Amino acid sequence: MQNLLADAATGCQTGAMASPTQPADLDELLDLASSHGLELERSSLRTEEIGLDFRVAIAHTDAGDGWVLRIPRRPDVLARAGVEGRLLAMVAPHLSVPVPDWRIHTPELIAYPLLPGTPGLTLDPSGTVTWNVDMASPAYAASLGEVVAQLHRVDTAVAAETGIDVRSPESVRESWRQDLERVADAFDIAPALWERWNAWVAEDSYWPHHTVLTHGEIYPAHTLVQDERISAILDWTTASVGDPAKDLMFYQGSAPEEAFSLTLEHYVRGGGQVWPRLAEHCTEMIAASAVGYALYALETGESAHREAAVAALNPPAEA
Repeated sequence: MQNLLADAATGCQTGAMASPTQPADLDELLDLASSHGLELERSSLRTEEIGLDFRVAIAHTDAGDGWVLRIPRRPDVLARAGVEGRLLAMVAPHLSVPVPDWRIHTPELIAYPLLPGTPGLTLDPSGTVTWNVDMASPAYAASLGEVVAQLHRVDTAVAAETGIDVRSPESVRESWRQDLERVADAFDIAPALWERWNAWVAEDSYWPHHTVLTHGEIYPAHTLVQDERISAILDWTTASVGDPAKDLMFYQGSAPEEAFSLTLEHYVRGGGQVWPRLAEHCTEMIAASAVGYALYALETGESAHREAAVAALNPPAEA
C-alpha cells in the first residue's frame, strides 16, 4: 500500500528534481539566506527536492537554530504564496500541531524556524524514497483524524478572507467536469480511465453535500512525525474550501482498512462529517490524480511534466 504514495512522490518529481546539489549551488543558497539577514552553517545545509513549486533547504545557525528555506521554482507560484502566508496565520490557532511561521517572505525566499519532527516520507535528489512512519500505526491514524477534524471545523467564511479558492459542493463536481474536458482537449486519455472518471463525477452517491477548509495534500511528506504522531503540517499551497475527502484520500489509499477506520473514528469524534461512500470516493479521487498532474503540466509548459502526464493518462494495461 505504501507504494501508492511512493509512486506519487517520484512521479510528481519528474522534471522538478534537480541533480544532486553541487558546492556552488550550496554557496548560492547560503548567500540568498545571508542577503535576507539569515546566517547559516554551510556544513548543516541539506536540500529536499520533492516539491513541485518550491525547492526546500534545511540548515542551522551557529547557535544551533534550525531553519527551513523555500525557494520558488517559477514566478507564478508567488501569488499563491501570498495567500498561503495569510492562511497560515489564520489557521495556526485552530490546530493542536504547529504550521510554518514565516519569518521571511520575499519573492526570492520564504524561511521559517524548523518545526518538530521528521517528514513521514522523504525523497532525496537521486530519487530514493525513505519512509519514516508506518502507515499501519494506530498512533499516526488517530492523530491524523484528530488534526483533520480540527482543520475542517474552521469557519469557512473566515478562511475565505485569506483569498483561498472557495467552492460549493456543486462547484466542486463542476470543476472536476471542466478539468476532465480540459485534459481531454490537450491529451489522449486511456478509454478505461475516461469512462471511470466520468462515471465517478456523474454518480451522486460518491459526493459530499458540504465543503470545508482543506489543506489539499495531507500525505506523509507534508506531515512531520514524532513518536508516530503528527507533530506539524507543512506546505499549505493547495489549501482551499472544498471537498473534505481531499484531506483523507492519501491515507485511505495507502493505509490498511483498519487504520483508516481508526482515522475516521477520531475524525468523527472531533466533529468531522462522513458519508456512506467516503472511502470509495477517496479511492476514485486518488485514481483521478493524473488529471491534476496533467493540468500542472499544462500550467508549467515543461516537456518533462508533459511526458510524465502522458504516461499517467495512458498506463500499461494490466496482464
